[in-house]
Amino acid sequence: MPKAELHCHIEGAAAPDLALSQAAAYKVDVSAHIDREKGYLWKDFSSFLETYDLVASLFRTPEDYALLAETHYLGLARQNCLYAEIFVSPGHAGRIGCSYRTLIAAIAEGMDNALAKTGIEGRMIVTGIRHEGAEAVEDAARLAAKHPHRLVTGFGMAGDERVGHVSQFARAFDIAREGGLQTTCHAGEFGGAGSVEATLEHIGPSRIGHGVRAIENPAAVERLAETGTVLEVCPVSNLVLGVFPSARAHPLRQLQEAGCQVTLNSDDPPHFHTTLENEYRVAAESFGYDEDALLDLTCTAINAAFVDGDTRKRLLEKCVPGAIE
Repeated sequence: MPKAELHCHIEGAAAPDLALSQAAAYKVDVSAHIDREKGYLWKDFSSFLETYDLVASLFRTPEDYALLAETHYLGLARQNCLYAEIFVSPGHAGRIGCSYRTLIAAIAEGMDNALAKTGIEGRMIVTGIRHEGAEAVEDAARLAAKHPHRLVTGFGMAGDERVGHVSQFARAFDIAREGGLQTTCHAGEFGGAGSVEATLEHIGPSRIGHGVRAIENPAAVERLAETGTVLEVCPVSNLVLGVFPSARAHPLRQLQEAGCQVTLNSDDPPHFHTTLENEYRVAAESFGYDEDALLDLTCTAINAAFVDGDTRKRLLEKCVPGAIE
């Protein structure tokens, strides 16, 4: 099954073994957060963010980031993923003294290495961290707009959506759009349907990360369908983090049947004991998607990807040979 992914945080994609190797190299005690047998250790969303930040701090040089990116994309290629976008945070890199341009160049090196070895395509979405405040998110947008790179095609906002009101971050997205970047924004994960409606009202991104709690308000679902805003749905992440208590309660199919465009994504895969391949498996086994429906989800992701028209056509041809005349 050809696959594509739009929602994955690059530091969150680091496998526990790689994180432990990095910790050993830098002599960092991570025993409270990483276990060689059990993997990452956290108990709720706040402690997950702490563990995430710790793992991110273990990547400190351009070589570290190139290794991380190449490892991630090679792993995706083994799952028959044709295309994948990753969220990249200048804030994480800045804390360990890595400049924005150095960070982007290093990750691009890793992506290019994977492309040369497997043919997998990828792009970066520069991401502001919401709980670091509006100024920090605007700074991330300015960096992305001021220093264009061929593989940086989007801007987004992640982090704790319970912090601040989305209207406080609207200027950051204006800066990104002025810089020629496409936009996505986390909403409707730990914030309810109101966070989705506010994001559509004040930011108007072409995609929303998660967005699943829009199901709590039919008006929000209707607006998502009307605007064609694509949802980057991460089913296993939602279940592990307790956004929904079970697959039966998860609204993936309900949202799609209401006219919303949905895609499958792994979010921070090793933290949730998942992979992109597993997300497709869960969609088949728990949500009843057959092969044609799964392939449609891949095509939806490619159509929503932050790429140029020629790249999109090439990817769609790989996904469904003969579909593009």
